[in-house]
Amino acid sequence: MRDRLTLLLAEGLGSGRLRPAPGTWGSVVGVLWFLVLLLPGSVFFFGAGVVVSCVAAVWVCGEAERILGRHDPGSVVLDEIVAIPLCCVSLLYGHGRGGVGFPDAAGFLREFPWWTLVVVFAAFRLFDIWKPWPVRQVQGLPGGWGVVADDLLAALWVNIVGMLLLAVVK
Repeated sequence: MRDRLTLLLAEGLGSGRLRPAPGTWGSVVGVLWFLVLLLPGSVFFFGAGVVVSCVAAVWVCGEAERILGRHDPGSVVLDEIVAIPLCCVSLLYGHGRGGVGFPDAAGFLREFPWWTLVVVFAAFRLFDIWKPWPVRQVQGLPGGWGVVADDLLAALWVNIVGMLLLAVVK
């Protein structure tokens, strides 16, 4: 029963079993996770949720590797799910610079054009697939660390590009 629950979480409630491109389906669930973390409109809740989910993902993804007997199985998408909220930090930072404060989920959806999430989503998928330095290199880390760390670094790349774009636009 514990292994089933672990795989259910690691496979993004089944999204990791969808074809084609399970990582993309997991990233869709990640957008939903991002909106859940915004629900209370609290930067503390958002930050704590991101940190706790990333730490938990390392353990869950490592256990999923053990259960499935493979390194970074394609059906394991919890790493994409927890990385998507991190991809949106530059958006939230840019929003805060406008003096409006930290948005809740409804405020985010109301104040941000829909295409901003699409651009962040596409940029994350690009960096997750392309794996620029050091994204590819951290995949060799043991257990869940290698599964999750590459997605967190891909999210960092999304934010670097996002901050550069914000600097140009503002």
